[in-house]
Amino acid sequence: MKTIFITGASGGLGKAAARLFHANGWKVIATMRNPEKETELNVLENVVLLTMDVTKPDQVQHAVKTAVASGDIDVVLNNAGYGLTGPFEAYSSEQIYRQIDTNLTGVLRVAQPFVTYFRENQKKGIFITVTSAVAIAASPLASVYTATKYALEGWSESMNYDMDAFGIRFKTVAPGGIKTSFGSDGLVLEQHAAYESLWNKMMEGFQDGSMIHFSEPEEIAAVIYEAATDEKDKQKYAAGKDAVTASARRDELGFEAHRKEITTLYHI
Repeated sequence: MKTIFITGASGGLGKAAARLFHANGWKVIATMRNPEKETELNVLENVVLLTMDVTKPDQVQHAVKTAVASGDIDVVLNNAGYGLTGPFEAYSSEQIYRQIDTNLTGVLRVAQPFVTYFRENQKKGIFITVTSAVAIAASPLASVYTATKYALEGWSESMNYDMDAFGIRFKTVAPGGIKTSFGSDGLVLEQHAAYESLWNKMMEGFQDGSMIHFSEPEEIAAVIYEAATDEKDKQKYAAGKDAVTASARRDELGFEAHRKEITTLYHI
């Protein structure tokens, strides 16, 4: 039986991934900030719940130590994160720090001990990191969030070079919109009067579906499962109609032409 370690498994995409891997016969180690509140995964056989906030090093170290002590780990899914949205100048320094600490440093914090574990004990392993469609083509009013997701793509590419000789792979899944709590408690909104026109244009695109398509979390989880099991030497997986479309469009037009197309779309 293979085992996957998942961060941010209390809801949305993390929980959908946990259910899917479990349904396909995997053991699931599901981490979350408050496992005592979980009422679905806790009743499933071969699902282990662990307390872990990716911004707390002591919790990360304890969860990883507990996980590897319970048996071999095959896949690490770094899913925990949230979106900080709004104009850059409206963010507080605390908001910027928290966004980077959760979305970027938190991933590195979880991955580092597993790299050593995979290299020394398993001689193999797969890391899957959930990035975003904004790491395919950046979105307005999400600069720091976008920076964290672009950084994770670059980190994964670099790590693939480092770890290739050890049989360890780094993969990224870049979803577009998802119908999950990411749109409520997973999203922090900051507004500024100077950007009202751009903000309203974005909100219109969200509401009419012209700029984003909200996929079911199970759709995105299926792409994660594909990445974990297809045995391909492949890093990037776009997930969801809007992410796939954005990826194809950027490849077709090239960076500069696509950037100008987005500028025109938003009337910037």
